[in-house]
Amino acid sequence: MTARSPYDTLVTIYGGSGFLGRHVVRALAKRHYRIRVAVRRPELAGHLQPLGRVGQIHAVQTNLRNAASVEAAARDAHVVVNLVGILFERGRQRFDAVHAYGAEQVALAAHAHGASLVHVSAIGADENSRSEYAQTKAKAEKLVLAAQPQAVIMRPSILFGPEDDFFNRFAGMARMSPFLPLIGGGATRFQPVFVGDVAAAIADAVDGKLRGGTTYELGGPEVKTFKELMQFVLATIERKRILLPIPFFAAKLQAKFLQFMPKPLLTPDQVELLRSDNVVSDAAKAEGRTLQGIGITPDSMEAIVPSYLWRFRKTGQFRAQPTG
Repeated sequence: MTARSPYDTLVTIYGGSGFLGRHVVRALAKRHYRIRVAVRRPELAGHLQPLGRVGQIHAVQTNLRNAASVEAAARDAHVVVNLVGILFERGRQRFDAVHAYGAEQVALAAHAHGASLVHVSAIGADENSRSEYAQTKAKAEKLVLAAQPQAVIMRPSILFGPEDDFFNRFAGMARMSPFLPLIGGGATRFQPVFVGDVAAAIADAVDGKLRGGTTYELGGPEVKTFKELMQFVLATIERKRILLPIPFFAAKLQAKFLQFMPKPLLTPDQVELLRSDNVVSDAAKAEGRTLQGIGITPDSMEAIVPSYLWRFRKTGQFRAQPTG
């Protein structure tokens, strides 16, 4: 993507203050890029400043639903990275507005300013899915490639890391509830990937090491069913809980009520997502469009997750001592 020195290269990162965003900012800062973080609330992005040198990282106000603000954030940038996505809808933050319209505006802004583009989508993006999340992710990919044919598209599986919204959520549930739900019986397969590995792949794309106009699928070293992931969580936090199978129709009924929580435990759209596996495709593996294919050895859950889930144990970071 870029043959110039990182010190002379400005990278605009849309959505750079979120979970994946802070890891991408850290990875690019270590590679000496100048970084502009485009977020809705720049006053809440102060936690990014210590990730780089003085003056290396600065935040600007941008709303993906506002084309003018998206275009302004791309000015003078050499590379643009779009990380923005939502897992549930609230107010004007709708899937189509954020995933499709917003992604197209970022791609158009990158094209207008001659910037390279890295767009982060998701494994499971599918126009024929019953999930609106998956539909709009697929729609976004088409719009992005139409506006910027040499864009690099990244499709990660579920992300894990210290601030993740997957393992932390279910470990928190296990601390309070006598059971964990196995939606659809827990047979859906996932390929959890370490957020730091995804950030490294994005940084490699910014470096120009990956093929333009190509979609990469990023998964970890292991494929696990939802049930196996729940068993892993319980073993890690050393708690015994009932794993309760819940049919999809019952889960969707529950989700109709849970979706109105400030931060929903489950939405009807997420239930639809759980009907499909979330793993790297055979085609991506055969064509080298994976982490291993680009030279990154992915970290395993066992190597990372216990380092932050220990706080959900009854004994915290300490092991209970045997008595007698």
